[in-house]
Amino acid sequence: MSELPASLGAGAACPIPVLSVVVPIYNERDNVAPLHEALTHALQQLDRSYEIVLVDDGSRDGTRDVLRRLAAVDPHLRLVLFRRNYGQTAAMAAGFHAARGRTIVSMDGDLQNDPADIGRLVDKLDEGYDVVCGWRRWRQDRAVTRLLPSRVANFLISRVTGARIHDTGCSLKVYRSWVVRSLHLYSDMHRFLAALGVGLGARITELPVRHHPRRAGKSKYGLGRVFRVLADLVGIKMLIQFAAHPIRWFSLLALPLLLLAIGMFVLGFVKVRGTGAWEWFAGYDMAAVAAGAVAMLVAFNVFLLGFLAELQVKVSKFFRHRIAITAREASR
Repeated sequence: MSELPASLGAGAACPIPVLSVVVPIYNERDNVAPLHEALTHALQQLDRSYEIVLVDDGSRDGTRDVLRRLAAVDPHLRLVLFRRNYGQTAAMAAGFHAARGRTIVSMDGDLQNDPADIGRLVDKLDEGYDVVCGWRRWRQDRAVTRLLPSRVANFLISRVTGARIHDTGCSLKVYRSWVVRSLHLYSDMHRFLAALGVGLGARITELPVRHHPRRAGKSKYGLGRVFRVLADLVGIKMLIQFAAHPIRWFSLLALPLLLLAIGMFVLGFVKVRGTGAWEWFAGYDMAAVAAGAVAMLVAFNVFLLGFLAELQVKVSKFFRHRIAITAREASR
């Protein structure tokens, strides 16, 4: 994290809060002050101590100056400032790392998410869930560039990962802290937090939330992001399946090598004279045997790697499960 220096506001000296709100921000100069005001108003209605963690993802439009002015007068506000733009996932991961609350809220910084919905999501979490996802049932976005790609992505993510959530792309979510501290985010993985939570054994639900048209600034989303989501989706699918049973994947890799080895041994040891096709291999017996031996050795090593990976996953899963249970009990 040496490339992602954190500059903390006055809130760093405050007592540890119960609730942390994490908001990644990039070039939202005109939205930051209204967002801070709306968040403060909504959080003051809750009977819990809170902090607001705003992560500036290398903004170049003066957003950082506004953030510093707000942090100077609000002890609940903490800032994480990036030297350059690293992307929303990196900003969200840094915010999760900086958050100190037992309950953590994530949301976008463009004021399309409504801070007034946080209370409802937190109440739902208190019913015994580990993650509560916002569902933008009535989205206020452009149909072609935002709604259509989002619906396609939501459908694919739900089908591939098994996370039965209507709106995986909604940033407004509430987590128990043990969930986000167990995640390792990269690329555009912030879209797959629900799926990753399912892999951790988290209890997940969703609630419809309000969604407003963008008031100021420009959207950072578009059709180009669909391709990145698809690429990450393939990676997530492989990661989930590989993490569960790596020996299956290694066995699939070893099987063609094993068949190749058997074929080479057959060609090397079996001599059938006068049958045309087999006659061609008569002068290459030793080469075929050598190739078969190499293929067999590689197949054995691939399978052995799969066995060791399976063993490591089982041991790691056992200890992670114990840690997660301990953290879950401690957060109650």
